[in-house]
This record gives sequence, C-alpha cells and structure tokens, in this order.
Amino acid sequence: MIQENIVSPRGYEFHMQLFEPKSVNRVGILGAGTIGASWAAHFLARGMDVQVWDPGPGSEARARGFVANAWPALERLGLAQGADQARLAYFDDLGDALAGVQFVQENAPEDKAIKLPLYERFDTVLPENVVLSSSTSGLLMTELQAGRAGRARFVVGHPFNPPHLIPLVEVLGGEETAVEAVDWAMAFYDAHGKVPVRLHREQAGHLVNRLQAAIWREAIDAVVSGVASVEDVDKAIAYGPGLRWALMGPHQIFALAGGPGGMPNFMEHFGPNVEMWWSDMRDVTLTPDVKTAIIDGVAAEAAGRSIESLAAERDARLVDLLEMLKRKR
Repeated sequence: MIQENIVSPRGYEFHMQLFEPKSVNRVGILGAGTIGASWAAHFLARGMDVQVWDPGPGSEARARGFVANAWPALERLGLAQGADQARLAYFDDLGDALAGVQFVQENAPEDKAIKLPLYERFDTVLPENVVLSSSTSGLLMTELQAGRAGRARFVVGHPFNPPHLIPLVEVLGGEETAVEAVDWAMAFYDAHGKVPVRLHREQAGHLVNRLQAAIWREAIDAVVSGVASVEDVDKAIAYGPGLRWALMGPHQIFALAGGPGGMPNFMEHFGPNVEMWWSDMRDVTLTPDVKTAIIDGVAAEAAGRSIESLAAERDARLVDLLEMLKRKR
C-alpha cells in the first residue's frame, strides 16, 4: 500500500493508505446499466474480480448478458491472464459489494436526487483505503462529495461509451479531493488498459462532451440552414476529420496543416479565416421543428436498421480500428 498523510485543498488533515495502482485486482461496480456493465466487462478482461451492486429489477441478468456479448470482442483485443467472466459476483447489499474491494467505479443514474443519498451511504460502507471514481458525464464532484467522510478520495473517472472498447477516461477531482487521489486514479487507469486525461478544473460536461456538443451544434445548424442533409453531415465527419481524429487531436492535426512551419505557420496563415468562421457560427436551439428535422434525418440515414444493429456495427468497426492502432502504436 501507499501511505500518505495529506492536507486537503480545504485544509483538513486526513490519513490515506492506498493500494498500489498496478496491484489492484478486485474492484466494485455500483450501478450496472450500459456504462456500469461495460466497465465490468473491461475489468474482467483485465483479469480482475468484479463485485457488482445494482438494485434495479433484472439488472444482474442484463449485466451478465452484456458481458457475455462483449466477450468475443475483448478476446480479439487480448485478455489479461486470469480473465474470466465467472469472476463477476453480484450482490444485493451495498456493503457486501464493497467488502474487500481496492477501487470503486460508481455508475448510478445521472440524477443528483439518486446520487446524493448513495454518497451518504458511502460514509459507513466504503473502505477507508479505497478511491471511488464516478462515471458522471456532467455532474460536479464538488456537489457530490460535500460533507462526506471519504470526500478526499472521491474523483471523477468519466469514460467514453462503450468503456470496454474506448480507452479514454477523463479524470478530475472536486474542491475537496486530494491531489494524491487524482494522481492515484490516473496511475490506476493507465496501468489497467485505459488512456486517462487529467482535467484541471470542473465544468459542466467536463471536456469531451463539450467538444462533442460544439461540433454537434454546427452539425445541426448545417442541417436546419440547408447546407447538407443529416446523412451527408455524418459522412463529412466519418470520412473526413473523424479519420484523422482517430490518430491525432485537433491541435496536432492543424500543426501538420501548417507544413514545415507547424503551428506558428498555421496560426499566421489560417488563423484569420478560422476566426471569421467562428464569428459566422450561430447558436442553435432545439425547437420542435429542429428536433423533428434531426430525428427524421437520422431515421432516413439508418434505413430501417435498429439501434441494436447500429451499435453492433459501431462496435465491430471499433474493434477493427483498435486492433490496427494497437499494431501501429
């Protein structure tokens, strides 16, 4: 274990004795919906014991079914030694689910009215040497951790759906999270097959969802202003910048666009045009007419394919892409 005597950002002292991130082999999953079940599949594939709690009716069958369906893709990508679906254990009692765990991934519904009472229960059932990471896509950890005994060990570990395939995790703390807990979470995710990015302050939607929302706003405006159809807007991303973004981020891509002069050259020669485009971008409101236009366009693009079949198509392509990137990297 790592032993620390810590002073929190708010000034109170506490003792923290954490497990070595690389040595963690038993995790708790709280909430086993789409995200929680996907996390469970990921940790099982990493050779861990996974203890799951979800009070929802039928949640165990759905979670085990999700893991079984995900397993062939995880086998293709490579299982860790000891990886076994049988290492998933389901519990009706929250305390039992957290007994003996070395890390917790919380995936309760994105509703403070549900999460806050759950966080109150952590005061009595969460082991004191364990970091708890929330998959919240937009809630602020500062609000969730307030007044809780273990607040210094509470972090956000927001994945990108589906977590068992997409490596990205956004990691950040709240106002009362110890820096050491964020450091630990970064090291843990990195050691167990994820690509963590550290955010230095809280904001609604974190980082990645805001980037997506910004692109989607312009994508919607392109449809409702008559520039292109929903299908062609999607093609424009999937067969254009989306291919490059799978390899490098936008800053590096634009630096390459600057030629031998790199980003300084890009800023000088392309910056004014980009600023002009920014000034021409409009706010978008999801009025009933706008919603209808997008919904109808998506349905036309799907051409009768179900959400389930589209998700399967997405995941199959993701596995192909991840295998290629694994070979190249």
